[in-house]
Amino acid sequence: MSGTNRGFGGFIGRVLRIDLTSGRSSVEEPAPELYRRYGGGSGLALYYLLRELPPGADPLGPSNVMVFMTGAMSGTPLWGANRYVVAAKSPLTMGLARSEAGGWWGPELKAAGFDGIVLSGRAPSPVYLLIRDGELEIVPAADLWQQSTGDVQDAIVAQSGDRRTRVLQCGPAATRGVRYAALTNELRHWNGRGGLGAVLAAKNVRAIGVRGSGKPAIVDDERAQAILKDLRTSYNRNESTMHLHGTARGVPGLNDDGIFPTRNFVDGQFEGADKLSGPTMSETILVGRGTCYACAVACKREVEVPELGVTRKYGGPEYETIGSLGSLCGIDSLEYVAKGNQTCGEYGLDTISTGVAIAFAMECYEHGLITDADTGGLELRFGNAEAMVEMIHRIGRREGLGDLLAEGVARAAQRLPEGAARFAMHVKMQETPLHEPRGKKGLALAYALSPTGADHMEAPHDPLIETVGMSNADLGPLGLYEPVDRMDFSYRKVRAFYLLQLLWGMYNVVGMCDFAAVPTGPIRLPQLVDFYSAVTGWPTSLWEMLRLAERAKAMYRIFNHREGLGPDDDRLPKRFFEPLGNGPLEGEQLDQDEFEEARRLYYELCGWDRDTGLPTRARLLDLELEWLL
Repeated sequence: MSGTNRGFGGFIGRVLRIDLTSGRSSVEEPAPELYRRYGGGSGLALYYLLRELPPGADPLGPSNVMVFMTGAMSGTPLWGANRYVVAAKSPLTMGLARSEAGGWWGPELKAAGFDGIVLSGRAPSPVYLLIRDGELEIVPAADLWQQSTGDVQDAIVAQSGDRRTRVLQCGPAATRGVRYAALTNELRHWNGRGGLGAVLAAKNVRAIGVRGSGKPAIVDDERAQAILKDLRTSYNRNESTMHLHGTARGVPGLNDDGIFPTRNFVDGQFEGADKLSGPTMSETILVGRGTCYACAVACKREVEVPELGVTRKYGGPEYETIGSLGSLCGIDSLEYVAKGNQTCGEYGLDTISTGVAIAFAMECYEHGLITDADTGGLELRFGNAEAMVEMIHRIGRREGLGDLLAEGVARAAQRLPEGAARFAMHVKMQETPLHEPRGKKGLALAYALSPTGADHMEAPHDPLIETVGMSNADLGPLGLYEPVDRMDFSYRKVRAFYLLQLLWGMYNVVGMCDFAAVPTGPIRLPQLVDFYSAVTGWPTSLWEMLRLAERAKAMYRIFNHREGLGPDDDRLPKRFFEPLGNGPLEGEQLDQDEFEEARRLYYELCGWDRDTGLPTRARLLDLELEWLL
């Protein structure tokens, strides 16, 4: 593999292009300057999309383009640096679909000889792709098309003849066109949002298996090893609540603060929260703690519930799933949430959109907008755990009411009686994640301004902004020195959000996990910059790395604009401007005027026109994006 690297570290220097319509493939060797300017990950993915995806393309048609792209540090020993991005036009939002995942697939793609894949066209019949040490094989997959993700994983690994083949796949929900069908690698790591699974299935591709024997070069390995040694010395994962209890560690605190979304965001406090918490999971159904490539944090859950047929094969529920299938549906059974998580995994469904769709249907049912005739007699009320699991099956198979909910809550509300739209929790037609902006005001900006629709991973949340200057997560290198109260919605919060969104945007470009680096993980910003420089050989800086995020953000905005999305889509569900129903924040609501002013101030900070929300000519020139003018 060393012969494929052309004078710069980290990247292999090769991108695999596959035209599925003709079955032909080729290898592109981008210039090192292209990697440095766009940084891999989401930045380089958007570069390819904007150049090659026709405006107005049908997201489920052959003209949609899918880009799979790793970052510079993927395949190196740095904790959390293994993430890759998948990007395309979304069948859910009709704008940008961009989703990152960890696991093992990204590093293995590099080991197989490629930094990324550009997938175009549509295969004449169902196939899967197998990439091994620089070679591509297109394999017939008609017999796998409707099988569960677990069965497909086992089949492709067996057919490859190598148990270390890593499989990224959509599921049977995607082959049936569920608009929020997801992608999963190794059954536990998800490109969850935006319907990317549906896009892959629409190309008649069931999975992409990768296996390789190479590894990326590190220009200054001695320097990189010194940073890793420092991390190992300073971090004790047995004292880390993220390792011990996973992302659900935060359930008790969120509930105590009144910001644990409950019964379709009517309430902020759930009486059954303790039964759903990370510590409770650790004490009851947890049987193992999984991890991603080379990561010491090991935050993944593995659970078993024998009486419900739940096995560790599909891992275990993360916080978002506990919220979406638990409190949002009024369900306090961790066992049934685990069953719902596995069922979504078998179908290849995004658990956030699935849970929000079911909670939406439950509220419509309780208000008489969905009847027993629609549900086939299923009592679709908040708290009915068996009904929640049954609805996952119906969505995954597109049966009955499940066929409607498979379209997403925005489209479903349009086909239900008048009044259903007020229960449809979405931004840009993507279902809202399980965090409460009425108690975390910066999150209102994250939901409204995310280019992919409502997204909780746009920036660190407000409780972390409250700890600036008080914790080990030093954000001084960003220019953040003082805490900002979670309920503050002034210019100070907008500025903090803007800077922290750049930070997490940079993580998406370089492939860094948000839970491994500051402000939520142990890796400090100087260490990350130093390691990135050691890997690439570039004498880089935090300023240059944040510019990667600025460049990507401008490209996101241009992409959505040309697909018809604009300032009128940077909105929140009306429910967030109505009073919370219970808990310590009972009666709290967002103020529409405050939100509008914050949104326009954010535009100005980005160098976007205050009214149109488009990057100005000066900002595009500044970011070397004049080709987008």
